[in-house]
Amino acid sequence: MHSGAPGAYRLAGRGGGPLHSGVTPAPETDTAASLGAEPDVRLVQLTKRYGDVVAVDGVSIDIAKGEFFTLLGPSGSGKTTTLRLIAGFELPDDGRIELGGIDVTKRPPYARDVNTVFQDYALFPHMSVQDNVEYGLKIKKVDRAERRRRAEDALDMVSLAGYGARKPAQLSGGQRQRVALARAIINRPRILLLDEPLGALDLKLRQGMQVELKRIQGEVGITFIYVTHDQEEALTMSDRLAVFDQGRIVQVGQPAEVYERPSTEFVAGFVGVSNMLERDGRRFTVRPEKIRILDDGRPSDGEHVESGTVVDVAYAGMVTRYVVALDAGGELQVVRQNLETTSADALEDRGRKVHVAWRPQQTYAIEDGPPDQEEA
Repeated sequence: MHSGAPGAYRLAGRGGGPLHSGVTPAPETDTAASLGAEPDVRLVQLTKRYGDVVAVDGVSIDIAKGEFFTLLGPSGSGKTTTLRLIAGFELPDDGRIELGGIDVTKRPPYARDVNTVFQDYALFPHMSVQDNVEYGLKIKKVDRAERRRRAEDALDMVSLAGYGARKPAQLSGGQRQRVALARAIINRPRILLLDEPLGALDLKLRQGMQVELKRIQGEVGITFIYVTHDQEEALTMSDRLAVFDQGRIVQVGQPAEVYERPSTEFVAGFVGVSNMLERDGRRFTVRPEKIRILDDGRPSDGEHVESGTVVDVAYAGMVTRYVVALDAGGELQVVRQNLETTSADALEDRGRKVHVAWRPQQTYAIEDGPPDQEEA
């Protein structure tokens, strides 16, 4: 991304110089603006206060047309409030919201080309699935034949062809969520906003719906803005994601970039599991899956090796998670596949002296505080 674009971040060593050799900084992140097209959504210094609480604090971001963009953060981080501001359910105290290059900051929800899918589905229980899906078109006075055709197409897209006569109570949670999605996309909005829509589903359904949502978004080509606190959802579905903390965006990037190159300690700890270490006055992170336990004590060329003691072991079926207290200070969580290991074998490792190794290029420097958001 070109310097000065919204959401640009740069990580540098203390004093502005290059980072310590062997510790890789996070690169700058592409945004919609750098892709040469006008963004579908542009937020400029967006701020929302509730009394003394600043729920959204100067958020600036560009989201490209057709992008699956996720707002990721813990409860109270400002992600849902930001979504509500885009939808028009709340009005900002400061800043600007543009949809397709048009300033909609003061427009009511019905005057914005967006639809919202909620976690609780918000289906009409007395209506059939077909009537629920058609409802938005009926309000717009689309003729009945056209409504029926588009509703059937939408239900087919979400793999619910033939379910139109059923009532919502006759569907599973995953099916009801698909109906809510069909009802949203049938209106062909410019932007589809999704507020933790999979939160009420069990793990298997949630994982299946992640794949379905990404497939559907690719087919309809609508810009999706998705809110979640679930890191797996964000990493699985997003083209890009923004990590929120205390009302601000602390990092924007593609999923692999944010996971592999966290720009702050908060991002490293929140997006997946990360190990924070300090050596020679430098703080860095290394992911558990990048670390090897050396059974024979022999590292590969170029690996950094430290000694320690296994203080905890958690057998998790496919993998075992080890916590190693390092002799040089600090603790590491290490993940190891159970290719030939049983639970009994793994648990016997508790208290064992080990050597662990990782490659310096798989570590990333962590700054003391969050990077500043640059103004649009």
